[in-house]
Amino acid sequence: MAEFVVIRLGRTSADAVEWIAVDDNGTRRGAPGMGTLEQAAAEIRGRAVIVLVPAIETITTTVNIPIRGGARLRAALPFALEESLAEDIENLHFASGLRRANGELPVAVVSIAKMDEWMSALGDAGIEALRMVPENYGLARIPGTLSLLVDRDCIFFNDGGDTEFAMQGARPSDALVATGALAERSGDEEDDDQEADGKGHLLAYCEAEDEARFSHDWIALRHELDSVDINLLADGVLPRLAVTVASGNGVNLLQGAYGAKTDYRSQLRPWRGAAVLLLGLMVVGLVGKAVDYNRLVQEEAALKARFTEEYRQIRPGDTREVMDPVNAVRSIKQGLGASTGPQVFLPSLRQLGDAMAQNTSARIENISYRAGVIDVRITSPDVATLDNIQKSVSASGRFRASIQSTDQVADEISSRLQIRETGS
Repeated sequence: MAEFVVIRLGRTSADAVEWIAVDDNGTRRGAPGMGTLEQAAAEIRGRAVIVLVPAIETITTTVNIPIRGGARLRAALPFALEESLAEDIENLHFASGLRRANGELPVAVVSIAKMDEWMSALGDAGIEALRMVPENYGLARIPGTLSLLVDRDCIFFNDGGDTEFAMQGARPSDALVATGALAERSGDEEDDDQEADGKGHLLAYCEAEDEARFSHDWIALRHELDSVDINLLADGVLPRLAVTVASGNGVNLLQGAYGAKTDYRSQLRPWRGAAVLLLGLMVVGLVGKAVDYNRLVQEEAALKARFTEEYRQIRPGDTREVMDPVNAVRSIKQGLGASTGPQVFLPSLRQLGDAMAQNTSARIENISYRAGVIDVRITSPDVATLDNIQKSVSASGRFRASIQSTDQVADEISSRLQIRETGS
């Protein structure tokens, strides 16, 4: 379970900041505090920091563009929102959150000057933020429910879907009218619609004084909506906002130029010893390979010199360099009359004899042998018998028999069968 210190910046640099410790399960881990940024920094105590920035300084919206993320998305956001922004996009910083199920991408926009001001103030206090989130994202989105939070002269609102914003100097009903959740109607229209269905459920958060201040608004809203549930914030607004953003809600403004820089040196430092050991093993392995290769080269040269010396003794008149010792030995054997015939001829005769024993109606007329190939003249009563002999000879796998020719002689078949070693 991760713990965070959530720091809420004031609307101006002169305003006090608020802080509270929470965990990612939405549980408060301490009482709220108020003071300077330096005092807030003293309460961090090694925990990650989430900074809430004033909602009135940011624009929160959604956009649907078919770019997954990264630098390309950050480059496309300004142009996708340019027409809906009053300020030049060159002066604005854009950040996006996780794409929602309907394909919409939550986006937060803030001036670069404000971002620089906030980052400078945090840096001066020695605070390094993990996330920086517009504070109105602290109002949780509940599908099918209108949610509203009163913070002094500001109203935070979301419709449970893709509409999220903050209004300054407005009443709760103004926020609902702005989104179309509550229509402004004349008296006649109200009479006509008295029996109409309700228009939704409102979940509101405010302090006790705000409940009293907007009492007439709450009464009017209860007439217009199915239900209005008001939750009083005994410890102020911050605890409600903090537990929501600590669970991962909201768009992190620390992206692009303000994103965290990866410190590769510190990440690799724990692996330095292992890397040195691995490098040493690689060097030892390469040295061993080089020694083995050099030894094999020397052995090859010695064997080649010895073979050449003995070859010259057998063939003193051949002064050519011996490139292929195997062919040289074969040539010597052929010159000395050595033959591989017996190793082929006798086993092939044995295989042929077995085949003839299985087909006694056939007889051998003639056998000849030349260069590892046996030609057999066979007389058989029919072609089927000849085919059986061919298959029987080939069945061993060592020899391959093929029918070269067949002739009809009286009532018999005279054929020539050729037998050779498989692969020759």
